[in-house]
Amino acid sequence: MNGIVLIIDDEKKICSLLSRIIELEGFKTLQANTGKEGLKLLKNNEVSIVISDVKLPDVNGVALVKEIKLIKPFVEIVNLTAYGTIADGVLAIKNGAFDYLVKGDDNDKIIPLLYRAMDKANAQQNAFELNNQSTTRHHFDQIIGQSKALKEAIELARKVSKTDTTVLLLGETGTGKEVFAQSIHHESNRKAKPFVALNCSGFSPELLESELFGYKAGAFTGANKDKKGLMEEANGGTLFLDEIGEMNLDLQAKLLRVLENQSFIKVGDTQTQQVNVRILAATNKDLKVDAALGKFRSDLYYRLSVFTIVLPTLNDRKSDIPLLAKHYLKEFSIKNNQPDLKIDDQLLSVLEKHNWKGNIRELKNVMERLVILSDENGLNVTALPIDFFEFQSQENHYNLQQIEKQHIHKVLLHTKGNKTETSRLLGIGLTTLYRKIEEYGINEF
Repeated sequence: MNGIVLIIDDEKKICSLLSRIIELEGFKTLQANTGKEGLKLLKNNEVSIVISDVKLPDVNGVALVKEIKLIKPFVEIVNLTAYGTIADGVLAIKNGAFDYLVKGDDNDKIIPLLYRAMDKANAQQNAFELNNQSTTRHHFDQIIGQSKALKEAIELARKVSKTDTTVLLLGETGTGKEVFAQSIHHESNRKAKPFVALNCSGFSPELLESELFGYKAGAFTGANKDKKGLMEEANGGTLFLDEIGEMNLDLQAKLLRVLENQSFIKVGDTQTQQVNVRILAATNKDLKVDAALGKFRSDLYYRLSVFTIVLPTLNDRKSDIPLLAKHYLKEFSIKNNQPDLKIDDQLLSVLEKHNWKGNIRELKNVMERLVILSDENGLNVTALPIDFFEFQSQENHYNLQQIEKQHIHKVLLHTKGNKTETSRLLGIGLTTLYRKIEEYGINEF
């Protein structure tokens, strides 16, 4: 969609002529005959491009570029002049103008130039909006839940955010430790610098060291050139080490050095490098017990646990389940082009009673499954995973076998009879699926 072009020129005939030419290309135009009038229109309209004469009655058009950029940084400006000089052209570009054209030469140039300027203006605006969304998404206000346990954890995290203190986040898998780490970073004084995350359980000890500290060319076979480690990538910002309990003792000693004096040595190097990085760490292990058993360095544990935050499990904050369920319902409904899906109280009640071993991550997966398997009647309790009903009392008003049968049948319909995919979605083995198909007499899918 083409945007608005503001034309500023004291010659009304030129304004009208440019306006007709530009509007034929599908753009909307506004006209002003003075700089003051132009700035007023700029403030009150969603202008993308300004075409301004250099000689205006009240201001020099080249100087006007600076004022326009102060008001709306993503607006692109093209200066027009009857008598162009190299000095004026250089100054216009230096002030932030997109281009500088001499009147009379502009007839063939103005429209292609206009499209290039519009592309740049739109790209800059989109990049700004995307960056703004990515930062607001990680503020504490975006963490969903009103339970006391969650609010207490958020309050602690808020207080430590403004400092450079090392933080240790404790909690079961799926409780949102990385979300908290991102929020701490984005509400810290380091928010303009990188946030870098590393899962320590995903690498062998040797590879983890290379990822963390980088290496020099020739450090090992295949190391053909120097490589920056994540420690360098996070310089000035925050490094989040998830599953820190999986790091081996030798590497723990090197991490301790970073915490003590902000220095490290690359693999294969002899030179010490300085770094300015804040460390946030997370684990689902009891590091104090591991330290007592010799599985984790005691000195590192005490350095990491300067400020500890324990994140509540989903079972500890069940009052937040309706809010979370509705949030993920909206997310996956949009993703699957089913914007009108609703969740009823009966289904919410079942979700609240469930024992959430996988915490928020499990709930998110369940909501995605419910959306995929929804029908014309909306979300259905029969589309829940089988383990929701494995431990239900026989007095429960649901017929458990009937629910399981309906659920298997629904998933088979969804996969068009693909039993391998069905067993994956159900979270059961292929042999178990065949046994249940035979047991329940499920033939049509």
